[in-house]
Amino acid sequence: MSDLRELYQQVILDHNRKPRNFRTLTSATGRAEGYNPLCGDRVTVEVALEDGVIRDIGFQGSGCAISKASASMMTESLKGKTRKEAEALFRIFHSLLTEERPPLAEKDLGKLVVFSGVREFPVRVKCATLAWHTLKAALDGRQETASTE
Repeated sequence: MSDLRELYQQVILDHNRKPRNFRTLTSATGRAEGYNPLCGDRVTVEVALEDGVIRDIGFQGSGCAISKASASMMTESLKGKTRKEAEALFRIFHSLLTEERPPLAEKDLGKLVVFSGVREFPVRVKCATLAWHTLKAALDGRQETASTE
């Protein structure tokens, strides 16, 4: 368990310091803003869908290390995936963080499995899922700010 915690901390800190895909898209087909009122995290997710496939994805915003790392790793994980695959990954990721015994296969999550440690800190679950809720809003074309509430 301590190995997983150490890996969790290293990955979170790395993605917080050097977030991947932290940028705006010039070719975005969907865009949404998200806000976590609990701790003040804010994120904007932009996605470029082409024939139902996420060709590009980026984010910007500010917040805690968990929020930023989750957005960074989400963008890495979703490039090249279909909308349906992205929505399935969201459900699997959410179950990892919210269910005591999540029905998942680690192979489906890849590196995202390091967020399993967040479940031990329920107040941080919303930090880790904010970008994902915002992505869903961008894919659905919703105009209202996505929230973790």
